[in-house]
Amino acid sequence: MVAIKTWSIEKTDTFGGEANYCWVNRSEIEIPESYSNSWIVRKVKEELGWTGIRCSIEDWGSYITIRPAGMCQIAFATIKD
Repeated sequence: MVAIKTWSIEKTDTFGGEANYCWVNRSEIEIPESYSNSWIVRKVKEELGWTGIRCSIEDWGSYITIRPAGMCQIAFATIKD
């Protein structure tokens, strides 16, 4: 049996490069625990509609920050307990 982790995703606008939360879109995806972080980022970007957009990634262990180039937006992916 494959262990599955649920990732909570928040996408919001930025102001001055920081999360602004003037608006926010939330969703969840399930990803097998054994998948690499690069694969997780690919699936999160797919969920956000950012496939093919260059992004800077910050991996903090229990959550990942994704900043798309040229957009005033940011996303956070967090493992749900």
